[in-house]
Amino acid sequence: MAAYLTVTVISAIRNPINVDDIHLLPMHTSLLYVVLGLAAIIVGGNLVVDNACRIAAAFGLSETLIGLTIVAIGTSLPELVTSITASRKGESGLALGNVVGSNIFNIMFILGMSSTLHPIAAEAVAFTDILILITLTLIIYIFCKLRGQMGRLMGFACAAAYIIYSIYIILR
Repeated sequence: MAAYLTVTVISAIRNPINVDDIHLLPMHTSLLYVVLGLAAIIVGGNLVVDNACRIAAAFGLSETLIGLTIVAIGTSLPELVTSITASRKGESGLALGNVVGSNIFNIMFILGMSSTLHPIAAEAVAFTDILILITLTLIIYIFCKLRGQMGRLMGFACAAAYIIYSIYIILR
């Protein structure tokens, strides 16, 4: 994670953005928005995850299924809102960077820290899920490299892949 952050910071320094295009808010307003947004994300995320887990447990669903669907959706809602907002404002780099950066952060830092603090058992089904994740990531990467963008068709394909994957993990 440290190496990834170092490369990202160096890249940002080498490729600065034009600050004339940015509407700056006063520091105290920016800090207030960050604190309020963080509080809303924490409260909203806890509400979604806690209640979704209760509902799923009441129906006797597995922890893996809960984690791969309900908890994943609940914890991704802030990213969804941020990406949609950024896309609508024409900030496609922010929208894509939000999702990609979040996934990299979750895999390297969150999973790394969690397993450092308490070992996480890797079930055999987790390897299938990881293989699907890697395969779809490579497909998206190649498609975006070839097309230079992620358009509606790829968005639809990703949503369809998630629905198919969700059906798969419910049935297994």
